[in-house]
Amino acid sequence: MTKYTNTGNKDTRSGFGEGLLAIGRECKDVVALAADLKGSVKMDGFAKEFPERFFQCGIAEANMINVAAGLSLNGKIPFVGTFAAFAAGRVYDQVRMAVCYSETNVKIAASHAGITLGEDGATHQILEDIGLMRMLPGMSVVVPCDFNQTKNATIAAAKWNGPVYLRFGRPSVPNFTPENEAFEIGKAYKLNDGKDVTILACGHLVWEALLAAEELEKEGVTADVINVATIKPLDYDTILESIKKTGCVVTAEEHFIFGGMGEMIAGLLASHLPAPLEFVAIADKFGQSGTPSELMKAYGLDAEHIVAAARRAIVRK
Repeated sequence: MTKYTNTGNKDTRSGFGEGLLAIGRECKDVVALAADLKGSVKMDGFAKEFPERFFQCGIAEANMINVAAGLSLNGKIPFVGTFAAFAAGRVYDQVRMAVCYSETNVKIAASHAGITLGEDGATHQILEDIGLMRMLPGMSVVVPCDFNQTKNATIAAAKWNGPVYLRFGRPSVPNFTPENEAFEIGKAYKLNDGKDVTILACGHLVWEALLAAEELEKEGVTADVINVATIKPLDYDTILESIKKTGCVVTAEEHFIFGGMGEMIAGLLASHLPAPLEFVAIADKFGQSGTPSELMKAYGLDAEHIVAAARRAIVRK
């Protein structure tokens, strides 16, 4: 049985807001930029306490990225905040050239990511952003799983030398990781120990993976559950060590099956350790309007679908 307990549902975007405020108090070089979404991405606390270090750029996301790059070149640590659909999709050229190619120390805070954005529908439910960002040289991609980890990941991102894409969401989800656990970029966190199957999950699907492990245990199946909170750089050692033990793997992510964490793991297995792999991700189709829980179930991203994938992977061993 998993040792993790939900201490109360909280939205991960608020974890970002608290983390930004905490690191802002610690480091005067941290600055924040918003694209007319200060409240939605929870930058309002920082803006109120440090008005001289907050810049409202308006509905001009591409310009915001360029301004952040300029601030970085002058010794600041800029966090840009907007919806993930804009932070990855609308400004890809600026992120590619002004941030990654120019090697500026910009932190991209991408809120409202994935299908759990909910009722706003397909236009805002970006499902390809992990793929877009991980392909850029020098970009680190971080996808924390709950409020506590998002707060701690924000603090770690400010201290990381180089660009970071920090992906989080709008809905309230279980908060279960330790409150004061220091976040390490590039580390995967093992949450449950098992011998029959490895479940690798990120973001909102980590809690679903833990629920799936509990269900599998009722069938006499034990699962290694690993929170792949950093997609890039990937923690090869932790992941390969687990798969060597279990002999099969399931990847679970709130992202298209193309270009995401699952495909990264497939590449890792192809080059290091061939093993059966089952994907829990979104097929080749856009999202739609609905509540987060309805959409998670409709698109096959809940614990029930992770359990089914684990059974398939075990059979293939």
